[in-house]
Amino acid sequence: MFNYKINIQYDGTDYNGWQKQKNTRNTIQWRFERIISELNGYETEVIGSGRTDAGVHAKGQTANFFLKTKLDEAYIKDYINKYLPQDIAVTGVSSVPERFHSRLNAKKKTYVYRILNDLESDVFESRFMYKYPKPLNIENMLKAAEALTGEHDFMAFCSNKRMKKSTVRTVYSIKVESIGKEVRLTFCGNGFLYNMARIMAGTILQCGEGSFSWEDIPAVLESRNRENAGITLPPCGLVLEDVEY
Repeated sequence: MFNYKINIQYDGTDYNGWQKQKNTRNTIQWRFERIISELNGYETEVIGSGRTDAGVHAKGQTANFFLKTKLDEAYIKDYINKYLPQDIAVTGVSSVPERFHSRLNAKKKTYVYRILNDLESDVFESRFMYKYPKPLNIENMLKAAEALTGEHDFMAFCSNKRMKKSTVRTVYSIKVESIGKEVRLTFCGNGFLYNMARIMAGTILQCGEGSFSWEDIPAVLESRNRENAGITLPPCGLVLEDVEY
């Protein structure tokens, strides 16, 4: 068997997330498995580095799959792209060792959340930004980001109340940048729980608007109670930027 890693980009607006589901075929994973199964000649699993939620985008998603026959990487890339819709694309294909696993071997992930901090909408960016026109205190947002950085139990920032596995994660850095009319949050960590990036973004946003205090974040983390953290921002502003191995 020959193992291949693919780099993927997609506009997730019109999809029900990465992971295939029993009640719909409208997922990114299902589309890739359909195409690669036809290439392989039999049903083939495509393993993603993570399960982006419905409406979340990706610039640097990765996945891997096995083929029975060794094929040229450029041929594989062209074949897959030929049958993908215009809002999904493979940007790279590489041969990897048989033991490589796109999810289990991931060491670092980077997510970006984009906020349009303006009264007017941007027609060409509206699918990729969350519009929030109220004034934001960037200094308070930076303090909130600092409080969330490091190794913590992030159960309070997870939407899955029945989470049985460890909820301890390490957030290496959180950048808060004011770029023109945009406020951009960049999260880099060793892994993220269900909705964790969007809840952190919501908490930081609320610290910026003044409805949440960054000084309360340590107590929120300690509580492990989702109700104590901030809101979950919509998926439109979130993109999986990069996965490192």
